Amino acid sequence: MPLSIIRNDITKMKVDAIVNAANPSLLGGGGVDGAIHRAAGPGLLRECRTLGGCRTGQAVITGGYKLHCKYIIHTVGPVWQGGEHGEKELLASCYRNSLQLAFEHSCESIAFPLISSGVYGYPKASALNVAVSTIGEFLADHDMTVHMVIFDKSSYVIGSKLYSDIAAYIDDRYADENAVPRSFSITRAEAAPTPLRFQKASKAKQKLHTDECCMPAPGISNQTSLADALKQIDESFSEMLLRKIDEKGMTDAECYKKANIDRKLFSKIRSDRLYKPSKPTAIAFAIALELSLPETEDMLKKAGFALSHSNKFDIIIEYFISIGNYNIYEINEALFAFDQSLLGV
Repeated sequence: MPLSIIRNDITKMKVDAIVNAANPSLLGGGGVDGAIHRAAGPGLLRECRTLGGCRTGQAVITGGYKLHCKYIIHTVGPVWQGGEHGEKELLASCYRNSLQLAFEHSCESIAFPLISSGVYGYPKASALNVAVSTIGEFLADHDMTVHMVIFDKSSYVIGSKLYSDIAAYIDDRYADENAVPRSFSITRAEAAPTPLRFQKASKAKQKLHTDECCMPAPGISNQTSLADALKQIDESFSEMLLRKIDEKGMTDAECYKKANIDRKLFSKIRSDRLYKPSKPTAIAFAIALELSLPETEDMLKKAGFALSHSNKFDIIIEYFISIGNYNIYEINEALFAFDQSLLGV
């Protein structure tokens, strides 16, 4: 997918470019910076010595050396000073300049750490918001696969209020459908198996039962052949998707980019009217089209799926639709925080 959030060691990523959260000297340090220098080997330090450092918010590029990438892009994030010294714009510049360098070097994939969120003290939730929004703006005009790499779950947070609101929403709905009443009990007599008793039905009842079982589906007569019945098949997922794109006045590119779907997958869906997407893909398009909850459920049915209150993933999707938040990147942040599949490919 164009933007994913994954838990991994960034030095193990197999992408065209890895971004290093560097210090101004570019000569290595602690955290991500030190880990990348150690994994890349001494050749990286030798090249960095020739670059003369890097200013905050800017980015420079070197070879990948022993890493599984062609390039390492080094960017210097801002030190958090309370948020009143241009930190947000400087942090956004780190992502923009890194992405631009990757684009100029024909990179198709890139992996970022959460810049400035370590020893530089930038609040993690705010840093993530800047990262996702800036990357999202870039992807609106460019085709590139971008990974936000989180080393461990403890280093990843979404806003505490959002997290608590979603958790409460899940608890209310998940509990309603899955809880067993405390007063529920069953006696031994009730639990004992009941002997089966067979009673011969009257001929009238037998005929009625036979007639009911053999009733044709609505709209299909007894004389309708299987071939004719199949001609009455409903609108497919692909057909509904393309119709909704037209109704919303969107272009194909606007829709699949907003859905966090890559162009190749969209082309498959467009060319195959019977294409069956995954559930996250189907929901991603519903989010991109800003469908209501009933419309979303209708689109899911076309793909053979449904929303359920026995599934946290589904409840989180329902929560965002119910509050009118169709920002797929923010939804994916929340899904990641609750260990659920992300929307998109």
